[in-house]
Amino acid sequence: MKKSTASARSSKTPRDQNSREPAVVAPTLEDADIVAERLQSNLSQFWGYPGFRALQRESMSLVMSDRDSLVVLPTGGGKSLCYQVPAITRNGLALVISPLISLMKDQVDSLQSVGISAACINSTQSTRDKMEVADKIRRKELKLLYIAPERLVQTKTVEFLQGAGVSFVAIDEAHCISQWGHDFRPEYRQLRNLKSIFPGVSVHGYTATATEQVRADIIEQLGLTNAEILVGSFDRPNLQYRVERRSDAIGQIQRILNRHKGESGVIYCISRKNVDATSEALNRLGHKTLPYHAGMSDESRSKNQEAFIDEDVNIIVATVAFGMGIDKSNVRFVIHAEMPRSLENYQQESGRAGRDGLEAECVLLYAANDVDTWEFLMQDTEDPAVLKAGRDALQAIKQYCVSTRCRHNQLVEHFGQSLEADNCGACDFCLKEMEAVSDPLITGQKILSCVVRQGERFGAAYTAQVLRGSRAKRIVENGHDKISTWGLMKDESEPQLRNWIDQLTSQGFLRQAGEFNCLEVTPNGRQLLKGLITPTLLRARVADSATAVEDQWAGVNRDLFEELRGMRGRLAIQKHVPPYIIFGDATLRDLARHRPTKLASLIAIHGIGARKQQEFGPVVLFTIKQWCEANGVESDVDLDTVARPRISERPTSERRASSVSDSKASEYFDLFEQGLSMEDVAHQLDRSLDTVSKYLGSYMETHRLTEIGTWIVPSVQDRVDEAIGQLGSERLKPLFDYLKSEVAYAHIRIVVIAWNLRQSEDS
Repeated sequence: MKKSTASARSSKTPRDQNSREPAVVAPTLEDADIVAERLQSNLSQFWGYPGFRALQRESMSLVMSDRDSLVVLPTGGGKSLCYQVPAITRNGLALVISPLISLMKDQVDSLQSVGISAACINSTQSTRDKMEVADKIRRKELKLLYIAPERLVQTKTVEFLQGAGVSFVAIDEAHCISQWGHDFRPEYRQLRNLKSIFPGVSVHGYTATATEQVRADIIEQLGLTNAEILVGSFDRPNLQYRVERRSDAIGQIQRILNRHKGESGVIYCISRKNVDATSEALNRLGHKTLPYHAGMSDESRSKNQEAFIDEDVNIIVATVAFGMGIDKSNVRFVIHAEMPRSLENYQQESGRAGRDGLEAECVLLYAANDVDTWEFLMQDTEDPAVLKAGRDALQAIKQYCVSTRCRHNQLVEHFGQSLEADNCGACDFCLKEMEAVSDPLITGQKILSCVVRQGERFGAAYTAQVLRGSRAKRIVENGHDKISTWGLMKDESEPQLRNWIDQLTSQGFLRQAGEFNCLEVTPNGRQLLKGLITPTLLRARVADSATAVEDQWAGVNRDLFEELRGMRGRLAIQKHVPPYIIFGDATLRDLARHRPTKLASLIAIHGIGARKQQEFGPVVLFTIKQWCEANGVESDVDLDTVARPRISERPTSERRASSVSDSKASEYFDLFEQGLSMEDVAHQLDRSLDTVSKYLGSYMETHRLTEIGTWIVPSVQDRVDEAIGQLGSERLKPLFDYLKSEVAYAHIRIVVIAWNLRQSEDS
């Protein structure tokens, strides 16, 4: 079993059902670099993404070479593309195993929206629907088929698919196969038969959250041998993490919602009862929310989920039953109104925010009794090992809640990784929303002294009440209104005192013991009482507004963004798909930032590939032009920073190659002169990006062109120029490796040719 690790960051992706098939690669025969070029070409053509994200190229290469793999990438890291792009790049039918009907539907809708032939088989379909899918498979018209694990092992299904030319099998949400994972599903255990059902066909698992133990269990349960394991960074730098002790849940939630007016978000509760109560309370306060939990009828759950996906309602209040099947990219906040059961669960559930790579906020509200609730729910667990693992997981998430360290660091450390920087710049600690107490030693001594004077026989809530000077009946009966620490901290709120008690516990100065979690002072606590050790104590400040990880709204006209959101909603209704299938928020921001008015410029906008350019381009351009004219706002702003500006330095006649006799080259050259990008030319002429780049190189050399902003964005030029400065321009492969496979060979080739032309001019 082999293993690779890397840090994950950002990316771009489509295909037209009426257009030609994408470039087909014979994975065992093609050169690896050519395979990568064709993968990149399809990624750009169909999805509109300019390059691979971390580990995508490596993962796709494993699929292309029929080598089993397990890929762990964070939510929003582009896992689906790791099997979708190879599926359309090679021959045959890719079989995708997915746990939820809603997840299948979202994936199929998304693929079809960019022109890729995909379908699913599930229990909600009619017999006729299933027969139509089967006919498409027989006619070799499908590239991807989504299916549930329990259906896959049915005898008739197996026999049919064995003759369907399955190219490879992808298992989505692969952590479901492990009993050590946070969402174990027994039906996934049956997937260990895949290797015997489809002999010689490679199997690939994909998940966002898997510890080393879970990864090993997945490999074992699937019966994979010599599988490659790729593990990306578990960090989600675009997410802001905050933790608050729960004191006034509805009030705290309302403050968070005020920071996200008009935006989509999820609020998680542990129990069905709390889901209903929270949703009703927020609705009475004027927020429009819907509940979602297993106690509702299938029809009600489906109706509420669809309303959230279609943006008829922005806020869903749910148990953990909600979420895995949701591919909604523009969730801007996730609130846990109660503590989740593990850090794995928290990583998965909070990770549903900001899947589009834009900023999002994740807030966890916790209280001590959340642990009791989860332990009560686990009491029917019969397996001692599973029960112990569950309790250990609870302690880990509790420690996360009460610790005094960077949230991002804590999360990645749990999965065996670390961040390079001590300050993530995206959590309550690193954003200085937790103020250091001016005299932590004295504060700590007051609290510990109170615990000692109470005989170390009472819990945190009781201790906080004594310190505040409460005359509750129990305190008076115990005579604790007479001890010296009674009322010693009466100016502090009870939640703040509880917070400090938690912090002292997490740092090992206090411990909870016995059935009633009585506080006891540890040996380190005794040292603190003597003034020999000073604790770290922080005072929470309420965040009035969520500070952006980076200014991802820079240059965006927010009024036009809202206008484009309305346009997106109308298109979604017409197409009967969720709005984010039409365009993600990142695409709308890019459009509202650069405000293009020419069709050729759209292909350079994030998330707009050839299919969406053709299908939605006219209405997008009309909306932008009409709005800009009506509001006196400049259009076509800074397009040279994202798009390919048309060549206008010299007359066409001067730029045309008089010596070109090859009609094929002339065909390419004419398109280059029109200012088309390499991707546009590849699409129009049905050629790979690599082929187009070679003709473009000839075109540049013929006309001695060194200005390449039309084809290569400045940031990529700068990166390749830096690499050339380090390694020279003789060979492309060293440059490709130096750039960590993040820049396509076609783009490197063009920068190298421009570099060499400049050098020859200077010499």
